[in-house]
Amino acid sequence: MNILDPHYIVTTLGMVGILTILFVETGLLIGLVFPGDSLLFIAGVAASATAMETFGIQLPISILLLTAPLFAILGSHLGHLLGATYGRKLFSRPDSRIFSQAKVQRTEKWLSKYGLGKALILARFIPVVRTLINPLCGIVGIPAAKFAIWNLISGIIWTDGIILAGFTLGEKLSGSVDKYLLPIVGVIIILSLIPVAIEFIKEWQTRKHLT
Repeated sequence: MNILDPHYIVTTLGMVGILTILFVETGLLIGLVFPGDSLLFIAGVAASATAMETFGIQLPISILLLTAPLFAILGSHLGHLLGATYGRKLFSRPDSRIFSQAKVQRTEKWLSKYGLGKALILARFIPVVRTLINPLCGIVGIPAAKFAIWNLISGIIWTDGIILAGFTLGEKLSGSVDKYLLPIVGVIIILSLIPVAIEFIKEWQTRKHLT
């Protein structure tokens, strides 16, 4: 079993696997390593006309478009709730690599710079950030009702947007989708990791200047 492989998740675990991964990635810290973007894209292809020849199964596109955002939204709500309830204790640990006061302060600056709506929408498309942003919003005191509105909007944009991109590719490249699938997934992974790499470089440069 390889739950980090989106192809395996789609072909072996089907809808249950896809929805579970989306919920865990957005709601629990163990979801930091899960492949949300590529999973959604491949799920979209697996719902298209080329699904049977490419994966041996075909997912129902209407159900996928309804349930994927639902589980991503519910997961984010759980993350916000956990952050609001327990987060301060976790982030106050000075030796924690995942939770620290520095991350809380950066989140507050990010929310102040972009606003809650834009920040949540951008975070959806960045691995690791889309997992951490939800408990961080709870920690910095974003009201649950205000968070819920933008969580709903950003969840729909992220999940259905990428699913429809995969679905469109599958519909247009019938008979040759295999040729393009892996390169496109590779590009998606690289693009999604660029913001993370930039953040690491900035943090490294900041530490270098301070030493």
